Amino acid sequence: MPADSLSLAQARALLADRRPIDEAAIRRDRLARLRRKLREHDVAAALIFDPINLRYATGSRNMQVWTMHNFVRYAFVAADGPCVLFDLATSKHLAAGLETIDEIRPAWSADYVIVADRADEIAQKWAGEIDELMRAHGGGNRRLAVDRFDVPTALALQAQGLTLVDGKIMLERARAQKSLEEIRALKRSFEACDAAVAEMRDAIKPGTTEQAAFGLLLKASLARGGEYPETRLLTAGPRTNPWFQEASDRPMQKGEMLSFDTDLIGPMGFYTDISRAWTVDGGRPSDAQRRLYATSRTQLDHNIALLKPGIRFLEFSAKAYALPDIYIPNRYADVAHGCGLNVEYPLIWYPEDEEWGAYDGMFEENMVVCCESYVGAVGGPEGVKLEQPVWITAEGPLLLSDTPLEDDYD
Repeated sequence: MPADSLSLAQARALLADRRPIDEAAIRRDRLARLRRKLREHDVAAALIFDPINLRYATGSRNMQVWTMHNFVRYAFVAADGPCVLFDLATSKHLAAGLETIDEIRPAWSADYVIVADRADEIAQKWAGEIDELMRAHGGGNRRLAVDRFDVPTALALQAQGLTLVDGKIMLERARAQKSLEEIRALKRSFEACDAAVAEMRDAIKPGTTEQAAFGLLLKASLARGGEYPETRLLTAGPRTNPWFQEASDRPMQKGEMLSFDTDLIGPMGFYTDISRAWTVDGGRPSDAQRRLYATSRTQLDHNIALLKPGIRFLEFSAKAYALPDIYIPNRYADVAHGCGLNVEYPLIWYPEDEEWGAYDGMFEENMVVCCESYVGAVGGPEGVKLEQPVWITAEGPLLLSDTPLEDDYD
């Protein structure tokens, strides 16, 4: 059995291990996985702009949300050569000392906000520097993987005679399978999320607004090392149906169903993604609320039980719990998705939505997957949103969140 293949008992023992997380080991493993993928796809290097991919490849961060829409930092990762981080000249010190980075240089930016009508000029200078790195470390290979960038930079690289390849393929596949230390770290991040949810729940009472409740959740997460929310999905009563309404200033009423999706970037940059639902006052739910909750819980339990190494994505989708017809029109966006630094590969579509892009593949050991459920009838008074993060071990699924589901709702 490989060293990273664990029985359920061994997996539980790993999650209970309270030794400090070895973040340097996680960084080294991530970079090595990415380089293996680059070599498998016969590319000389990856040019990485997406700040989440940058975090994966280098372990560095710098204004992660702001740099999602301002292309001002990037990294050149050679398949067999150095990792060069290009950062804002005023903040190169942030990544100093990271063992994954061989060199830090000031970054050019051809973003219109930064250089306006000089974009083409700056892009040419920028592309020249990238071309020099490719010639120095590519061994004659002119294939460059890029995860995302602006039009001027793409055109400038092509003008250098480089062949551009979609780098997101390599990054997503590298990110999909975790090392055991990364899974242990992800569990710690979920512990912070669980504690934030518990703190929020204790503070909510009838009259609390959705926004105030969301603020409690976010504050509790930040206090535990969390970083930022990716959504604002917390609603109560009639605003739980349909789903994807954002938290508002509406006060919650006694006895209403509260549903939420954390979608929090927690400690160490992990995506801590759980969904729960309960009555606002914690009292006994109505029969209608119990039916919604029981259906959602059944969907989760059924789908989690299917997760094991070797099951194919389309097979999983076909065998997944079939929602009653009344709930199909308001179904969630996916049945399940990968989880790591954010929503990751794979994404499993409902069979009803396959035409929009469903694809096949295989679940593997040490993937982490979030199983999703939303249950609410069109025009119905309320809806229930539940979600569980699952580690796929050699012997099957293991939950990573300790926030309980409601025992008396089904």
